[in-house]
Formats: sequence, C-alpha cells, structure tokens
Amino acid sequence: MSQQIKPGNTGPSANELAHWLALNQTAGVGALTFQRLLQHFGDASRVFAAQNSELRQLGLRANTLRSLQKPNWHEVEKQQKWAACAGNSLITSACPTYPNLLLQISDPPPILFVSGSSSLLNSPQIAIVGSRKPSPGGEQNAKQLSRALGQHGLTITSGLAYGIDAASHQGALSSQTPTIAVLGSGLDNIYPRRHQQLAQHIRNNGALVSEWAPTTEPLSHHFPRRNRIISGLSLATLVIEASEKSGSLITAKLALEQGREVMAVPGAIQNPMAAGCNRLIQDGATLVSSHEDVLNNLNGFLLLNPIPVKDPHLAGINNNLSSTKPKLTSCQHKVLYSVDYDPTSIDNIVVQSGLTIEQVSSILLALELLGHVSSAPGGRYYRLTTGTC
Repeated sequence: MSQQIKPGNTGPSANELAHWLALNQTAGVGALTFQRLLQHFGDASRVFAAQNSELRQLGLRANTLRSLQKPNWHEVEKQQKWAACAGNSLITSACPTYPNLLLQISDPPPILFVSGSSSLLNSPQIAIVGSRKPSPGGEQNAKQLSRALGQHGLTITSGLAYGIDAASHQGALSSQTPTIAVLGSGLDNIYPRRHQQLAQHIRNNGALVSEWAPTTEPLSHHFPRRNRIISGLSLATLVIEASEKSGSLITAKLALEQGREVMAVPGAIQNPMAAGCNRLIQDGATLVSSHEDVLNNLNGFLLLNPIPVKDPHLAGINNNLSSTKPKLTSCQHKVLYSVDYDPTSIDNIVVQSGLTIEQVSSILLALELLGHVSSAPGGRYYRLTTGTC
C-alpha cells in the first residue's frame, strides 16, 4: 500500500497506519481532536488501548468512547485496498511528503486520500474560486487566468464545483498544466456527478484530493471543511465573481486566517455577482486585472523561472483575440464598445452606438459568432474581449 513514506523515515508503520485510519473514522474525532490525542498518547494504537477514564479527561464524549471500543476494521481494510490500487495513495500528517503549507494551518487533515500525482501537493499553488453561476466573462477570466498562471509554473487548485471552479480546472488542462481538485466527498463518489469526466482528466493530469474516505457521500457540512484545504494548500486565493453571500468568500476568509494572500477580480458596482469581490478589494484584497498582477504579488514567495509565454491569449484576461480573426468594421466597433463586461440591454446598446435596433441586432449576432460577446437572459449581452483589433 502506498503510504507516501520514504525509506528510513519515522512515519507510521503499516499497523500504525491502520490505527490512524480507524481513528480518522471514529465518531466525534475531527482534525483537532485527532491532533490532541496523538500529542497525548504518542501514536494512534495507544488511543484504542487507553482506559475510558483517561479518555474522558481529554474531553471525549460517550459516543466517541463507544466508537473507539468497536473500531470498524472492515472499513479500514477497504481503505487499505483502495490505496493499493494504481494511482491512489494515502498521506498522513506524519509523513515527510505531506504538503508543508497545509501542515501549517491550525487543523490540517490527519489523512489525505489522493488519486493522481501526489507530488503535486507540494508544488506552488494558487487557489481559484468563485461563483457557481458565473457570467460568460467571469468564466472566461477564470479559464484565461488559470491557463496563464499554469504556464508560469503555478498549479491551479480548486474544488471541482460548477462555474468558476470547473472553468479554472479546464483552463489549466487546456494548456497542459497541472491542476488539483479538492473534493467534499470521497474520491470514488465524485460530486457533482456531471463532472465525472472532468475529474478523470484531472486525475490523469493532476490530482484529486479529499480528507474523506473514498466512498463518502457529499454532505453539505463537508464543503466548508473542504475549503480550508483548498486555501491551505495554496500560496494565495484568487476570487473571480462572487456575490456578497457566496460560499467562495468562506475560502477567502479561511485564507486570511491561515496568513495567506487574498486576491480578487473586480467588477461593476451595479453587478451583484461582483459585490463579493469588490468588498474583498475594499477590505484589502489585491486587485487583479491580469495574471501579471498575481505573479508580481507572489514574487516574494516564489523562486520560479517563468516559463516563456508563447500563447498570445495570455496577454491579458480579457484578450482572447487571435491574429486569425477578421478585423472589425467601424460599426462593429461601435456596438462592441457599447457592450459592457456586465449585462447590457439592447436598448442601451442602441442608444450608446447611435445605430438602429436592426443594425445592432445583426452586428451582435456577428460579434457573438466571432467570440467578442455572449448573450445573457433577458435579451442582454456581455462583452468578452477588448476588441482592440
């Protein structure tokens, strides 16, 4: 079984690892209690041999004491067999290969289940999170930023959720750079279900990570816990599109508590999807308008030789025009400059451009086919590019 333990180190033996697995699934034993028990007893096997009176003095409740008396060794065996499969591994917090940045947080997971390249967990990472229902512009920003940052040597870490998470993973994969997905479920129980194929691509070109046993269901309380791992693995957390009540702000808050950098892509003050990011910037988060802003801000943390950027798409997060696209006509420029990066109604576009509604409708269709704008509900449009062509 892969324990991610180098020969000659002081990591747990096979027997001790089995007790780690048993303790990890004991009712009422979370990361902090696990730490406290190990510090008191020295190793996990002694916890199971301890008297109830001693365990009670450590604050353990009756349901935890009952669980310790009847460890689920059948489940432990299943997890050991899972780890023995090709590409799977277990990393305990006692192993030298446990990610150093994650070990520095107040409550690191005792055990990480990893499918894919476990060595990536110690690579320099940036967490990219945001709305599960982003605008086309927000989704494109996530893809282009992750692609650019991946090209410059950063591993993209996110949570496999819909929206910005998925776009960030896809951006990294599109440039053949690694990405890590941290799940709020077991790795044999991919959530959301529609991301099974994306998860497989990540497994083949990066890593899937969870603190939960492989068959664990995606319960709601797992996801805030998952977020501390996303931020804990990373040098910084970048938020792209988030409302004021977005769950991605939990990740940003955790990053701050962990002493990590928080960055955000700003948006128009009228856009509710930008309110969370704008608030973060107002509270001191670094404003990001290009991947260079991220790299410059991390300069003190990274000792990287930047990979030469060959892709012209990486010049900025809003520039996805290639030299093969036809140049815009003057009327097309008028319409494009009348469309904001936030939802813009056709009526406003007509007023701003000075063209007729028939002309505007025809030009918007052409611009959409060229990839300069995208339609939104209610007959509105977002701009996707700068249009400097």
